Amino acid sequence: MAYDIVVIGSGPGGYVAAIRAAQLGFKTAVIEKESLGGICLNWGCIPTKALLKSAQVLEEIKHAKDYGIEASGTANFDAIIKRSRGVADKMSKGVQFLMKKNKIDVVLGTGKLKAKGQVEVTATDGSKKVVEGKHIIIATGGRSRELPTMKIDGKKIVGYREAMILPELPKSIIVVGSGAIGVEFGYFYNSLGSKVTIVEFLPRIVPVEDEDISKELEKNFKKKGIDILTNSEVTKVDTTGIGVKATVKTATGEIVLEADVLLSAVGVAANIENLGLEELGIKTEKGKVLVDKFYQTNLSGIYAIGDCAPGQALAHVASKEGIICVENIGFNEKKHNHKPEAIDYNNVPGCTYCYPEIASVGFTEKQAKDAGFDIKVGKFPLSASGKASAAGHTEGFVKVIFDAKYGEWLGTHMIGYNVTEMIAQTVTARKLETTYHEVLNSIHPHPTISESIKDAIEVAYGEAIHL
Repeated sequence: MAYDIVVIGSGPGGYVAAIRAAQLGFKTAVIEKESLGGICLNWGCIPTKALLKSAQVLEEIKHAKDYGIEASGTANFDAIIKRSRGVADKMSKGVQFLMKKNKIDVVLGTGKLKAKGQVEVTATDGSKKVVEGKHIIIATGGRSRELPTMKIDGKKIVGYREAMILPELPKSIIVVGSGAIGVEFGYFYNSLGSKVTIVEFLPRIVPVEDEDISKELEKNFKKKGIDILTNSEVTKVDTTGIGVKATVKTATGEIVLEADVLLSAVGVAANIENLGLEELGIKTEKGKVLVDKFYQTNLSGIYAIGDCAPGQALAHVASKEGIICVENIGFNEKKHNHKPEAIDYNNVPGCTYCYPEIASVGFTEKQAKDAGFDIKVGKFPLSASGKASAAGHTEGFVKVIFDAKYGEWLGTHMIGYNVTEMIAQTVTARKLETTYHEVLNSIHPHPTISESIKDAIEVAYGEAIHL
């Protein structure tokens, strides 16, 4: 079994890399130990969005009177989980179709680097075979990071995977960590009626976001009845009783929280163990495979992309890394007509799909100041948006940051209804090195929530019309 390119893992990094390789004329194979589409399609991005949509529909029904409609509804937890799994299954079948369409061979089993140009694949029945590839791309993704104080048992202490298929709706849940996974599940279970407590080690929730975003989300979550403990650390978890008892060290002293379930959402660990990296001398650092800007490791012909490489652990990052990696191979082998452009990791959008949604890209206000920029900041509340008012979703705001000297768009930070659908405008504009002038001279459709970006820029430059 010899190929030009062999990809280990079929998540959004691996399957996209494989398709691009096939498009460029490479004989390609993908090795997958579980389900095509990887964690993203089967246990991450896609099924969680299906769960969150169910939560949003339930919330709309609860507030139907606000829209002049008499309606009532109750959540069927089993049906919600079943719908989510159905969406994931459909997407995985879609990847199967794409593999066949692009004539990519799928080898089922667990891959391990045997030698340069060789991957040993172990099937579920224990049988082994060797797949040869001139170029081997590691795209093995990540998993829930475990802390010594919170070992995941899959029942009382769970990771994101188990949190998607709990056998019944918990009356109470402790969520440890307030990144995207933590706040999305916190919002989901709160919407369905669970008592939710979020514990965050750092001084504010969603700590990678702009400080104003963190404040706004905390305010909204507290309105929903979610308890939030920041500057707090879980030091011990007792699972010997019916539920869990978590000992939490807070800024004011030690407390004990009790709940049915504890979700550990303290980050993602790369799947780089048992891959044969050490045997081949492939360098790693801080749990990631070290690569150059085209994702080659220190051993020529072996590459790493996605969650197991040093960039942001995001599906869209993995996909783009896979494309760049393969196009660079293609350029070197005269199958692609130009060398690809390396990723600007400061122009990667981040999206969080709780309600209100969060979307951001570029510098936060603090980062811009720390970088020495003289800045102009504009903030437009969605309470002043006609479309947001008509939709009944006026929570949140759009915040933009510009360099005062040259008008460079440094960053955008949004929290509110459907803002994840709006962030691409900033990403594209920043890529094109657009200034505030071009954006203000681009006519935005009315009424839309997206025109709030223009409104925020007007605020930054003292030209606000709607405030």
